[in-house]
Amino acid sequence: MDFPFDRLRRWPDVEADNLQAHDATDLLLVERALALGVAGSDIAVIGDEYGAITLALTDAGLDGIRVHQDLATGRRALARNADELGLSGFSSHELDASLLSSARLVLLQLPKALAELEEIADAVARWAAPDVVLVAGGRVKHMTIAQNEVLGRSFAHVQAERAERKSRLVVASGPRPVPSEPPFPVTARHGGLTLVAHGGAFAGARLDIGTRVLLEVLGLDGSQFSTDEPARTENAPEPADVAGSCCVVNAEEPSPPPVVVDLGCGTGALAVSYALAHPDSRVIATDRSAAAVASARATVAANGVADRVTVMHDDAGSEIADASADVVLLNPPFHLGSSVHTGAATRLFEAAARILRPGGELFTVYNSSLGYRAELTRLVGATEQVHRTPKFTVTRSIRR
Repeated sequence: MDFPFDRLRRWPDVEADNLQAHDATDLLLVERALALGVAGSDIAVIGDEYGAITLALTDAGLDGIRVHQDLATGRRALARNADELGLSGFSSHELDASLLSSARLVLLQLPKALAELEEIADAVARWAAPDVVLVAGGRVKHMTIAQNEVLGRSFAHVQAERAERKSRLVVASGPRPVPSEPPFPVTARHGGLTLVAHGGAFAGARLDIGTRVLLEVLGLDGSQFSTDEPARTENAPEPADVAGSCCVVNAEEPSPPPVVVDLGCGTGALAVSYALAHPDSRVIATDRSAAAVASARATVAANGVADRVTVMHDDAGSEIADASADVVLLNPPFHLGSSVHTGAATRLFEAAARILRPGGELFTVYNSSLGYRAELTRLVGATEQVHRTPKFTVTRSIRR
């Protein structure tokens, strides 16, 4: 294959020596698609992280390929790589009928979460052609029998192939009848908070432990949430002081509504909880995951706060104006795909520093073992620990 895979970049995602913009699974999926001889207009590609599959097929002369990428960074990388290579002839879609209608071949980079795979498999069986073949691939070390079982709920035939180059393809065909309603999104109640989640959203409709800890520290209906962890607090402000520290009102001239940003919002638990507790605030929830954004929008609607919460599909708050936020809430990831890498957190710290006004506050919750306090001080400003459990630390950083 003559396609110049080595020219592809991950930008604007994190780039490092141990992080590539393609892998052997991409090559196997491209080779299989070319061998099957399906027209480009009948092909849908899902999970093409930086465009390696889509652009290699386009470069081979296939036109009209439809592609869905969950991450905003992936979408921007695909566009940049296509421009750099002078390629076109593909279109981007959400995970819906426009992506899959009449598709006869679906190429899938297997997602990490089984719930996300379940939603994708149902979507293919629901909207693609009756003779559709789903070819899913992944790195062997990340593949499990459970993935085959999930595919088997939507397809009559599922066959795992022999591994090549430490990757493996799984071929699914014979779509089964689908239920009248898709399996996602799902909904769960947590006291006064309703969470709605699509399959690709982190933690699903559950409240992950880190978010619970930050909610308690902020006093956002903390009595509803229990971390099941003994906590030790160092110089922790009272919850009311933390949650309202940005909101001092001048008696003579009313202040404008405070702007609060949930950076990497997931299903929107932090954003919605803040909006419920502070009706006078303006909240922006942003995430690079399309599944998270769809979940957060549904969570916002379910809790009746659409009048004061805006949800954006964006990369590290890049569309939020500089020095425009009073408070940023952050529960950063420490994985990039299947790789453990703190670069994603660093990008979010830098984003918080950019969008916060001088004197604005960043509240961060993170795994205590990661020790982000020094980095937060360097990138944002003076940082203090306000709460700590055996697993998580909460800090407050003041933008210098």
